[in-house]
Amino acid sequence: MHIAKRWATFAVAFMFALAAGGAFAQNAHTDAAAAKAFEDAKAAAKTGPQDIELIDQAVLKLPAGHVFVPQPQATALLNAMGNPGKDDRLQGLVFPQGDGEGWFMTVRYEKSGYIKDDDAKDWNADDLLKSYREGTEASNEERVKMGGPAIEIVGWAEKPAYDAGTHRLVWAMSSQAKGAPANEPQGVNYNTYALGREGYFSLNLVTDLKDLPAHKDSARTMLAALNYKDGKRYADFNASTDNVAAYGLAALVVGVGAKKLGMFALIAAFFAKFAKVFILAGLAFGGAIMKFLRRKKSA
Repeated sequence: MHIAKRWATFAVAFMFALAAGGAFAQNAHTDAAAAKAFEDAKAAAKTGPQDIELIDQAVLKLPAGHVFVPQPQATALLNAMGNPGKDDRLQGLVFPQGDGEGWFMTVRYEKSGYIKDDDAKDWNADDLLKSYREGTEASNEERVKMGGPAIEIVGWAEKPAYDAGTHRLVWAMSSQAKGAPANEPQGVNYNTYALGREGYFSLNLVTDLKDLPAHKDSARTMLAALNYKDGKRYADFNASTDNVAAYGLAALVVGVGAKKLGMFALIAAFFAKFAKVFILAGLAFGGAIMKFLRRKKSA
């Protein structure tokens, strides 16, 4: 099929999803803006293997079979998928190229200062879960004001684990719309962090809970592909000159993580709800996005 026709087919399916999406549609851009967001992302996409510079802090060695969408196209794409607003921490988005891959990752940098990791040896997963639930419930009012659903925490999809040797943190939380039936698809917030001298990168996988076992290795691959530059590594910390963050690792789970949950739950719910629409249009769910992202207009 000619690329213009294929793009039109995908756009029609995407717009149909927006039109059918209730709260999601109300917070998305217009149809024309959404179509432009995908077209712009396609034109700006960088295909692996290649090195992606992440500001002055790190390099992401993007593997073959992956695509990186930089800023500002990344923000426009998130807006088109139902996540309003702008996040200055966002560096870009990573998508797989393969057909039928229902995931993507956000790449963010938080200039928090050096985060001490000594609390990792003492934390209790049950206590963290309780705090996370309380924080999520407290933020539901603001989440609803922004047009998203109220969220409730189902539980750990993967308990927090910190590798002191590599200064990497991984954890996953499953969630759903508050009051949703037990058989409703659950979203998952699969978080990976790489600590550095001046802050941390978060690479967060967005997918459906049932697909997490198939995709979490991809998240860990991307985490391992991120390397801090000389002088920016965690081990380069200078206690006499460097800023130390006011919080430790636990706060990345129960504090910072809870604030981000609404965005991931919103997008994951959008994907879960409308996956069949894309399939009916004759295009693979995640792969449909990538088929167009990896083609330049010159094709």
